[in-house]
Amino acid sequence: YDLYGDFSPYCTHGPNIHKYLQEMNEKVLSKYDLITVGETPGVTTELAKQYAGEDTHELNMVFQFEHVGSESKYGKWTDQRMPLTKLKKIMSKWQTELYGQAWNSLYWDNHDQPRAVSRFGDDRPEYREVSAKMLATCLHMMQGSPYIYQGEELGMTNYPFRTKEDFRDIESINGYKEWCESGIVSHEDFWPCLTTMSRDNARTPVQWDNTENAGFTEGTPWINVNPNYKEINAKAETADPNSVFHYYKKLIALRKENPIMVYGKYELLLEDSEELYVYTRTMDTEKLLVVCSFVDHEVKYDLPEEFRGVQCLISNMENDYTQTEMILKPYEAFVLK
Repeated sequence: YDLYGDFSPYCTHGPNIHKYLQEMNEKVLSKYDLITVGETPGVTTELAKQYAGEDTHELNMVFQFEHVGSESKYGKWTDQRMPLTKLKKIMSKWQTELYGQAWNSLYWDNHDQPRAVSRFGDDRPEYREVSAKMLATCLHMMQGSPYIYQGEELGMTNYPFRTKEDFRDIESINGYKEWCESGIVSHEDFWPCLTTMSRDNARTPVQWDNTENAGFTEGTPWINVNPNYKEINAKAETADPNSVFHYYKKLIALRKENPIMVYGKYELLLEDSEELYVYTRTMDTEKLLVVCSFVDHEVKYDLPEEFRGVQCLISNMENDYTQTEMILKPYEAFVLK
């Protein structure tokens, strides 16, 4: 990509793409009970309304990449987090500008992105579970269709890469060659950026149990298993009612019981806060308040009067929702209805 130029002007959002998609929809997609999603790098909300509009007869939804985009002096490679205010601005733009016109897809990670809990949450042992539940709350309460990437429901983390030989992804291997082996930047400066963003973080074997190779294979896996598989695995989490896995099950069940989670109108609150992501969902006479802390320290929060003492739909820890001034613990999340 960097060596041979940018191909995107020649194949991204081409002049006939909507005509082709409408034809495919008419002759194939419309004849089956299925869901379609477009992988659309560079898409804008205006373009998304065409691709996934309520009556454009193309696709059901698109994947946009703004909130997982990263830019630094090393291209995509960075160990810096996107400021929460910027993340909220991007997520909120898609929530509000597509509302009633096109359908959102919701995701934190996929096969091309680092693990969500390591990137947006906190993968240190004392915070991994609670921040994974917070991220799940924040996403699943938004308008659209949530996607869960394999291992996300377990709170799987980035891999602790030790040498360049640990990598399998051609992008990571070439990135190291381009920046380090060329002499442009030192190994010490580039390594944290490479290990933070490598796509291989999402591609390590799913951690099924605490047996050898996390139960993924009795042979030699194509890429190393994350060594934390003895603590983080499906067998342990399905047996623990308080696990990240069961929290995801609860969110999915709530979504099926509460149409407001699927269809309600979104409104961002506290847009300038770098600590809290707070928003409401409104539909008819119902209203939800979603509060998520993205930091590893306590934060004060003034609970709006209309939500004091009402039903708590879900939370990742206990608190008193009748008080005016709340103290939120690190990575606390709750939803009031």
